[in-house]
Amino acid sequence: MASLLLPILVLVLCAAFMAVGMLVAGQLVGPKRSNSAKSMPYESGMDPLHDTRRRFDFRFHAVAVVFLVFDVELLFLYPWAVANKSATRTFDQGLVFVEILVFVGLLAVGFVYAWRRRVFRWH
Repeated sequence: MASLLLPILVLVLCAAFMAVGMLVAGQLVGPKRSNSAKSMPYESGMDPLHDTRRRFDFRFHAVAVVFLVFDVELLFLYPWAVANKSATRTFDQGLVFVEILVFVGLLAVGFVYAWRRRVFRWH
């Protein structure tokens, strides 16, 4: 049982070592001068010192949603690759392939819709 958990333990220790190492290196090597602009909060590319009831540009949200859609696509492609590799019969492989074609087709329709709505244009 311990031999099965050893690779996971090594991975967790390496990740913790890298995280602590980056924090320490950032403190040692990074710039130390601070000013009011650096300590000001930053949100959605807009200056936070104006009235809170002004109109907000929707493009920030549109780009974020499109990024999430195409980023989540990868999360669904990994299980497909595993299912396609583990499918033993030709019929199962064909069925898995048709399923992924439908999925990628739906993503292509979403991409064309976002393109036509000019989500990718930045003014």
